[in-house]
Amino acid sequence: MDSPARTLVVKLTSGVEAPERLSQAFTVAATAVASGVEVSLWLTGEASWLAVPGRAEEFELPYAARLADLRDALLAEGRVTVCSQCAARRQLTDGDLLEGAQIRGAAAFVEEVMEPGAQALVY
Repeated sequence: MDSPARTLVVKLTSGVEAPERLSQAFTVAATAVASGVEVSLWLTGEASWLAVPGRAEEFELPYAARLADLRDALLAEGRVTVCSQCAARRQLTDGDLLEGAQIRGAAAFVEEVMEPGAQALVY
């Protein structure tokens, strides 16, 4: 019997106000994707804005990978989700987000982290 596939669920709880935390979450998630791991990145609070076109392009942090490149890798090979309450507080709808990003609620997050083989990290 094969063991269940491993998945990494990364939840980012801050935005540009915590640049190193933001960069670390995206870096870990994108590195996992590049390593062949199934990855789901959840953007909550101010991080929700990073699923909006142009926002990641504005972010700069010395010695860090370009955030837009990390985001694009996650959109291409993983899942990017914005918390539904966080989106509503910022008046964001699915139409405001980059193609491939989605808005989902807490029940979907719980479902993902409770899957066999899931590992959750919160930044």
